Amino acid sequence: MQQVTPARTPDARALSGLRVLDLSRILAGPTATQLLADLGAEVIKIERPGHGDDTRGWGPPFLRGADGAETGPSAYFLSANRGKQSVAVNLADPRGQALVRALAAQSDILVENFRPGDLARYGLDHDRLREANPRLIYCSITGFGQTGPNAHRAGYDFLVQGEGGLMSLTGAPDGPPTKAGVGIADLMCGMYAAVGVLAAVEARHATGRGQHIDLALMDAQVAMLVNQGVAHLTDGQVPPRRGNDHPTIVPYGTFPASDGTFILAIGNDAQFARLAAETGAPGLATDARFATNAARVRNREVLIPLLAALTLGRSTADWLAACEAQGIPAGPVNDLAAVFAGPQVAARGLKVRMPLGSGQEATLIGNPLKMSETPVTYQKAPPGLGQDTGAVLARLLGLEADDLQALAAAKVIEGNLGE
Repeated sequence: MQQVTPARTPDARALSGLRVLDLSRILAGPTATQLLADLGAEVIKIERPGHGDDTRGWGPPFLRGADGAETGPSAYFLSANRGKQSVAVNLADPRGQALVRALAAQSDILVENFRPGDLARYGLDHDRLREANPRLIYCSITGFGQTGPNAHRAGYDFLVQGEGGLMSLTGAPDGPPTKAGVGIADLMCGMYAAVGVLAAVEARHATGRGQHIDLALMDAQVAMLVNQGVAHLTDGQVPPRRGNDHPTIVPYGTFPASDGTFILAIGNDAQFARLAAETGAPGLATDARFATNAARVRNREVLIPLLAALTLGRSTADWLAACEAQGIPAGPVNDLAAVFAGPQVAARGLKVRMPLGSGQEATLIGNPLKMSETPVTYQKAPPGLGQDTGAVLARLLGLEADDLQALAAAKVIEGNLGE
């Protein structure tokens, strides 16, 4: 398991010197800001006093203490909030709004996922903040965007997977539409947000100006339809659910072994010929119905049962070893215990341990980016609610201890008021 190492120097972090004010919660925005933090940006997470990011309570599981009690944050919160400082501020109070405006004036990037118009009520919308900081890159993540007939609607990953078409493509052909096992619409939206922010940073080098990024879960979901979406736009047909089978590559799916299931992902005719020989039916590769991928796609209803009958006679381990030896793309269907116990995950540093401020230790999923000159670094574990309130407000806004105590007494801020 990878042990967390400190950054070598500020220059070793790609985004060192950039400050991100994170007003987002749940998954899409936090995914984007965690990625920016891993790349070296300073990320200040603004949270509601007493409650914080909704996902702090999305469990179990929660992190357990030495006595086994569930005293730590939820696994959900831990998954998307590494590298951030938590500042608990009451946005409903004008004094809290003034604090956030002052922080935005000293920030490069702001990420938020409030509904359109909500932050304008607090004087925290793009137009207002741009007046004080023309260089601010302001990324708004919503369910359906700032425009269009659905702009007023709240967006949730599950709803968008359904409304955006992904569920119509996911699941067994004779079963109901099914969502993906993780919040893939949120995650992809977060990735688009990070790309958009970095593009805006690059543009700012030339113009000196920030800009507003309007990003919607629904837009990201529709963009994610890629080949299936363009296939529909090309021929007008509505793609059916195919379970684990591919719409335009055959054989490409799960197949039965004597003791379980494994994956075959045959990408070209030469691979298919090697598979046919390995099954003991080399004639399949010269049969006109199956000799080319296009022919196999047209005759999948015949070919797949033939192959399944042939694969059923050998164990999963036998098939995987034979396919590896013959250069036939194949793999197991792992559960998460097998994934995280695997040697490849260990070799790639995809498990990291980080100590929390509470003294507990969290095991997190590592960042997949491997950069030779500006490597990813893990600067800070996911924070406790308001863990950095005093330190951030003193350092950036010059607030004294008496100021902080007065704001805390008035319930404008909450959390650790010391350094």
